[in-house]
Amino acid sequence: MLRALVFDFDGTILDTEKAEFLRWQALYGEHGLTLDLGEWQQGIGTWGGFDPWHGLPPAVREDRERIAQRLSEEVASDIARQDLRPGVRQVLDEAREAGYLLAVATSSDREWVEKWLGRHGLRKHFRAMATRDDVARVKPNPELYSLAVGLLGVRPAEALAVEDSLNGATAAVAAGLAVVVVPNDVTAGQPFPEEWPLLPGFDGGLAKLLAAAGVPS
Repeated sequence: MLRALVFDFDGTILDTEKAEFLRWQALYGEHGLTLDLGEWQQGIGTWGGFDPWHGLPPAVREDRERIAQRLSEEVASDIARQDLRPGVRQVLDEAREAGYLLAVATSSDREWVEKWLGRHGLRKHFRAMATRDDVARVKPNPELYSLAVGLLGVRPAEALAVEDSLNGATAAVAAGLAVVVVPNDVTAGQPFPEEWPLLPGFDGGLAKLLAAAGVPS
């Protein structure tokens, strides 16, 4: 019996990933370089999977602190102008009304996630939150998902993970959760296994999400 839904944050609830990739892509372009999406995808949903600084000229790397601050401000400004991914608020509202326990499991830090959930009025939806601050190893290690279901007081088999990335979905499956992958523009080309249900978006609300997972609504 399904009792809980555990959501990834970046790229799943709020598409922070596209904003970050586009800013890094622009930085590479300033120096006549191309940032490969396939390489960038290695770092999505995890921490330290890909270091984009290595592909930049030495002079840029030497000025890393200043440039990193500029990038951070630009990305945050871009994200602040965005809304949630289309349909995700409906899914969260319907899940909450239906009595499902909700949690976030994210490789980002708690301050980052709390900031954006608060801005969009979503913090009240989640009974538990597992972040990079709470574990020794982030996704694709299953520790974040194991922590999230433990905080909710449910067994992994009673929870459904909602993810956008290969690293994130790998972590959920390794922790024993069922998963539905809802990729965004940056993660859509990742090599997801065929047995993982994929949805192009959150249109159709909770019923469509549960149907994709084979759960009666």
